[in-house]
Amino acid sequence: MGEDLIVIGRVSRPHGVKGEIRIEYFNPEDPLFFSRYQMIYLQEEGRARPYRPINVRPHKHFILAKLEGIRTMEEAEKLRGNLVLVDAAELPPLGEDEYYWHEILGMAVYTEKGGVVGEVAEIFRTGSNDVYVVRKKEKEFLIPAIKDVIIGIDKDARKMVIRLLEGLLEENDL
Repeated sequence: MGEDLIVIGRVSRPHGVKGEIRIEYFNPEDPLFFSRYQMIYLQEEGRARPYRPINVRPHKHFILAKLEGIRTMEEAEKLRGNLVLVDAAELPPLGEDEYYWHEILGMAVYTEKGGVVGEVAEIFRTGSNDVYVVRKKEKEFLIPAIKDVIIGIDKDARKMVIRLLEGLLEENDL
């Protein structure tokens, strides 16, 4: 197992009486990929505990999973609310100009003129694109993750460069 565990979901509740759990999966574009994970980890009381998925299937907007060692609804109930993690090495490959949220969170954001906008503190999904919540002290900016705005990302330097479109924010806001 690698040292980089990445959050991919959250246990929402038990499903049925035989220990199956319902998982809110944070990759709604490819729910079938979840079945490829050989091992998942649940964040329990501050530590990641490994579980081997025995049976996994998509159900509505969730994943239903039967985990080795979880046999009853009561055992499954104890897992409610736990984060679901996987080894980063097992994540599906991305296309060009695609990034995982964990790669973007905490990234420093600059304007193309070099102005410091802040740091990506949160990301939320909208119908058409993600939105980065960038904070600098008490200021907060909502930056749409679209090509017209995001003009460069350097994962190694942990730096993002944005173009200020009219109405987005002004240099003097910084």
